[in-house]
Amino acid sequence: MNENFLDQFLFIALPYVCLFTFFLMTIYRYRVQSFSYSSLSSQFLENKHHFWAVVPFHYGILVVTGGHLLAFAIPRTLLAWNSVPWRLYVLEISALAFGILTLIGLIGVVVRRFGNSKIRMVTTPTDWILFAMLLVQTVSGVCQAIFYPWGSSWFATNMSPYLWSILKLAPDISFVASMPSLVKLHVVLAFLTIGFFPFTRLVHVLVIPNPYLWRKTQVVRWHGTRGRKP
Repeated sequence: MNENFLDQFLFIALPYVCLFTFFLMTIYRYRVQSFSYSSLSSQFLENKHHFWAVVPFHYGILVVTGGHLLAFAIPRTLLAWNSVPWRLYVLEISALAFGILTLIGLIGVVVRRFGNSKIRMVTTPTDWILFAMLLVQTVSGVCQAIFYPWGSSWFATNMSPYLWSILKLAPDISFVASMPSLVKLHVVLAFLTIGFFPFTRLVHVLVIPNPYLWRKTQVVRWHGTRGRKP
């Protein structure tokens, strides 16, 4: 009985609370604190490790997130793709590779922010909370790919119907109630991250930087004695 109540709280009440918080606070922040939608770049403060940390993380998280969205949107097409063994192997190995790439990049981001005093000064407590959530989320995802293989198939058969039931306001937790604890942790953290999203600087990804598509290259020049030899 207690376990059933916990499942109902984690997979029915919590998702709606997180989604409501996401939409409400995102709109509120955009209308009241629109300037905070811009990202505070730390690249000028320390650029040596910036490329090797941020680029792997961005490529990894974009591919992994895109894969989840495709499995959610077109589960039958994904199952048809996986019906051929070699295509299933390619998909699973690629997903694991990009998951590991995300983890490596995220660890680099955390080490970079923690190890440099200038960057640490501009890192807020919400940033550290978000990094911790993303680390646990990424580790749990990689562990799922290793210990519970063929995730693309069981995501399409179990998680996709559950997520659609949430959107249709007719939640059905039977799809996730029997899942392993690691999978449940991954799902709960995903909703918590969505709910926490509007309170972080990551919210700037919601604003499409259209001017970056056509503006000229930015040139930065240092004036003074910086880097000059006597």
